Parts: sequence; structure tokens; C-alpha cells
Amino acid sequence: MSGGIDSTVAAITLKDQGYDVVGVYMRNWDSSDEAGTETCQIEKDREDMLSVCDHIGIKSHIVDFSKDYWNDVFVPFIEAYETGLITPNPDVYCNRHIKYDRFLCLKDPSM
Repeated sequence: MSGGIDSTVAAITLKDQGYDVVGVYMRNWDSSDEAGTETCQIEKDREDMLSVCDHIGIKSHIVDFSKDYWNDVFVPFIEAYETGLITPNPDVYCNRHIKYDRFLCLKDPSM
């Protein structure tokens, strides 16, 4: 859950339909690895998500996949790009390795 309008409306809709809804924020980037000014709004997104979950009355959890993202998404993206043979899509790597592997395999989102 990002705290943006799409995930908020989805959470409210599911809650209104009687589902047990939990907001989970995936931290996929470590902005401390960046030099200079912070370009990602990671902390603001996290705070927005926590605020939305509190406002609509659902539990919230934060999971940190930043090392997995670096190793399984970012590095392969850079390596593929540097070959010049393809224009890689990091979203495909993220879906395959983070969202549909590590995230869906969580037994307890608070881990």
C-alpha cells in the first residue's frame, strides 16, 4: 500500500465489503545509498501509508526488501542496460522477484 489514492480506495472498498484488510508498505529502496539530495519520497510515502491506515482503521506493516531489490532488480537492470542489447524493464524484475516471490511468500507481514 502506498498511501496514494488507488491503494486507499482499494483498501476502503475491501474493508466496506467485509474483508479483513491490512496495509503493507514495501520498502524497496534505501535512499541512504544515494549521494546528494534525496530524490525518492520514501519517507513521505511511508508516512502517508501509515496515516491512511490509521484514518481508515486498518493495521499496517512495513517490510524491507531494499537489499533484495538492489540485488535482484537494480543490479540486473544496470547490467542488462550496459550491454546495449536490450532496454530492460525494472518493473518486470520487481514483479518477478519482489512482489510475486518474496512479498507473497511472507507468512507474517510484520516480519
